[in-house]
Amino acid sequence: MSKRLFLLDGMALLYRAHFAFIKNPIRTSDGLNTSALYGFTNTLLDILKNQQPTHLAVVLDTSAPTPRHEIFPEYKAQREEMPEDLANAIPQIHRLCAAMNIPLLTRDGYEADDIIGILAKRSEEEKGYETYMVTPDKDFGQLVSETVKIYKPGRQGSDVEILGVKEVCERWGIDRPEQVVDVLALMGDAVDNIPGIPGFGEKTATSLIKQFGSLENLLANVGQLKGKQKEKVELHQDKALLSRELATIMHVAPLEVELESLVVRGHDDEALKGLFTEFEFNALGRRLFGDEFKAGRGRQLAKEATPAPTGELFATEEVASQPPTLLRSIADTEHVYHQVHTASERAALIAQLAKQPRFCFDLETTSLDPRDTEIVGIAFSWQAHEGWFVFFPRDQGESAKVLEEFRGVLTKTQTEKIGHNIKFDLSVLLAKGLEVKGPFFDTMLAHSLIEPDQRHSMDYLSESVLGYTPVSITTLIGTEKNDLFSQSTMADVAEADPTKIADYAAEDADVTWQLAEKLRPLLPNHGAERVFYEIECPLLPVLVRMEHEGVKVDVQALREFGLELEKRAGEMNRRIQEYAGGPFNLNSPKQLGEVLFEKLKLLEKPKKTATGQYQTNEQVLQSLMGLHPIIADILEYREVTKLKNTYVDALPSSVSKADGRVHTTFHQLMAATGRMASSNPNLQNIPIRSDSGKEIRKAFVSGREGWVLLSADYSQIELRVMAALSDDKAMIEAFQNGQDIHQATAARVYSVPLDGVLPEMRRTAKMVNFGIIYGISAFGLSQRLGIPRGEAATIIDNYFKQFPGIHGYMGQIVQDAKRYGYVETITGRRRVIRDIASGNASVRGGAERMAMNTPIQGTAADMIKLAMINVDKALTEAGLQTRMLLQVHDELLFEVPQDEVETAKTIILKEMSEALSLGDVPVEVEAGTGINWLEAH
Repeated sequence: MSKRLFLLDGMALLYRAHFAFIKNPIRTSDGLNTSALYGFTNTLLDILKNQQPTHLAVVLDTSAPTPRHEIFPEYKAQREEMPEDLANAIPQIHRLCAAMNIPLLTRDGYEADDIIGILAKRSEEEKGYETYMVTPDKDFGQLVSETVKIYKPGRQGSDVEILGVKEVCERWGIDRPEQVVDVLALMGDAVDNIPGIPGFGEKTATSLIKQFGSLENLLANVGQLKGKQKEKVELHQDKALLSRELATIMHVAPLEVELESLVVRGHDDEALKGLFTEFEFNALGRRLFGDEFKAGRGRQLAKEATPAPTGELFATEEVASQPPTLLRSIADTEHVYHQVHTASERAALIAQLAKQPRFCFDLETTSLDPRDTEIVGIAFSWQAHEGWFVFFPRDQGESAKVLEEFRGVLTKTQTEKIGHNIKFDLSVLLAKGLEVKGPFFDTMLAHSLIEPDQRHSMDYLSESVLGYTPVSITTLIGTEKNDLFSQSTMADVAEADPTKIADYAAEDADVTWQLAEKLRPLLPNHGAERVFYEIECPLLPVLVRMEHEGVKVDVQALREFGLELEKRAGEMNRRIQEYAGGPFNLNSPKQLGEVLFEKLKLLEKPKKTATGQYQTNEQVLQSLMGLHPIIADILEYREVTKLKNTYVDALPSSVSKADGRVHTTFHQLMAATGRMASSNPNLQNIPIRSDSGKEIRKAFVSGREGWVLLSADYSQIELRVMAALSDDKAMIEAFQNGQDIHQATAARVYSVPLDGVLPEMRRTAKMVNFGIIYGISAFGLSQRLGIPRGEAATIIDNYFKQFPGIHGYMGQIVQDAKRYGYVETITGRRRVIRDIASGNASVRGGAERMAMNTPIQGTAADMIKLAMINVDKALTEAGLQTRMLLQVHDELLFEVPQDEVETAKTIILKEMSEALSLGDVPVEVEAGTGINWLEAH
């Protein structure tokens, strides 16, 4: 077949792209959410490049009613309002298609599904076409034939799925694709409000259609059915027939379009470049047009743009927009970048640096491991468009001497040092024996506080804030991701082309200097001065020392524990196979689902994923506890194998050969709440509740003779913060009296004395206490506790009656978020809540939960960061050798000489408990020591 026709279900692809980025939306520099447009464009470009279509069209719905609404007015009536960010993307899809010369098809009275169905069937009749319906919607299976297939784009790194006759029949458990619509007729569709037969799920519907061949044959032979099944089919056969009519994709209606009019044409380069520039799709622009693409930033009117008129079959009219600002680069910007090679040139530069109240510096190194890299040079800047690059010798002895020359200016406490992700530079220098002194100004941290939900890379900031595209590092050393470039090191470039690396490095320092000048005045506008200057920047050197110090890990203990876990996993696997009545792959969610819900029949109507598999995630399994002993074993098997793969097997590879210690990397603002994170390895998620998880902590030990580990942990800090923010008298009183807060909560909710609280009551109260922080619903609580929703609702109602201050606070914080557009912590750390007034209930609900949680979790994050700064300072001033090693959630871990334990513990407890006042709510810290982390904790 020479003709390849691709028909894109535009609205389904937009929805999919929008929600794929829902937790981390793609936004332009002025805050416009472009997730849907970006995801759609990416899919379109992938198809054009990799599938080589000869014919292609994008199809969208209109807002006009269809014949389905006439026969069933409730059709799609339950659908939530489209999220505003998604609605704003639709007019831009019209513009994109116009720029790419791609037909965009719409027609009043037709859904996009129908237009695709008509054209797909027409392609069969005209012959010579291989047709692909590009959609994640499984209902299109009814149209599949030998020449018409579903093309399901990959997501989150997965491959594209192409579903032909065989795949559709296997997916639905049927014999012919056209039977899909009969299955839908019986099971209905809650999303589109298609009724189906009440109580019939996919499993029942599929088995009946497979048995009788079609809906008509089922209805004609209903007498062969028995019991409730027969009764339901007899009672609701009209609903089944109506549902099939609603679910049937039209494919015989007239449509005034010729397939040859959908032939792929070349795009309008200038129009497409303009769009990519306007929406800051700079990576897509370079991917399509190469390095000559002139990137851009800024746009003022996408929100005012209107879609092309609906009802038009070819709706490709371009929506007018203001031209975006094109980005400048080193080629068209005046600059003076100096090369510094000799001792006299260095001395002159150092003399100038010594006079500056602040300067930016940026290292160029041979690798990204701060403890295993060499310095190629240091760039400096203290005024826009001017920079200096100091070349370092490759001989490490000579290099150390050059670095020593800069010790004076880098350790001068009166001079502010500016950098972008300056923690890396500080870490490299500390590893070389030079501890840079603050104050510091980190442009990455500043932007993270000003725009928490945007990207924070220097290149992105340069383009979005300065309107300037820096030289790409790939032009210097290439990339390891493909074979288009030969990978080399900075040191090689410095020798081969000194001007090239000097321009690159000095430009980085220059750009960072300019960013600092732009971002500095924005900090007070966003209420971020205190957080930036008193928390985040002073924390930098503390984290640098912690990362440099690392923590000792007993590799042999881990290996022995790994063997034990492997043995336990094998035993559980065998037991689970016995429960299942035969062998199956326990690590296959598909096979596990079939065992639980087809062989063991643990649920009458089990949930399924978008791909039709039974859901077997942890939440589902937890809800099945008590129904069969296999569930407890599966959950334990998963925990054991996860522990082994994620920590026991992986941690030894993170141990430094130089000192036998693990050096994690801490991230201050990876979370918008300010919560710390760590990577390489991630030590934040080591489980502590289970016995197996605790065993991993045993492998973290003191690495010095005569030293011990000391763990200091805030007690229930988020609940204390909630009590303080809400000023709830009952909860404050419980904390002041030193009561077990969960026991005290249970006593109030269940109206029993403290000593009358049963373990189950306390467990429920604990779940509610922590759930309230995250805006838990009655449904969510019922799922977690495995109780009816009505009972969960009663518990939550009783909770709020007993703690009215908390109820009032939760309502007030949502109102404040709607009024001001943001929420903030006690220290003033703000988080913008963009969707708080969304017309879409699920989107709005997520924003409300974010508004409730952020001030609590963010204040707890601020508290431990302040504690780290204060503890570090106090230990230094006391002249102690005690070293802070790790921060994990609300806990700090130290390595302490045995003879310093009492002094260090006194200092640590004092500084942690006084780090941030919670008013009338006491802050408690628990501390312990031991030869390993578990014993100390």
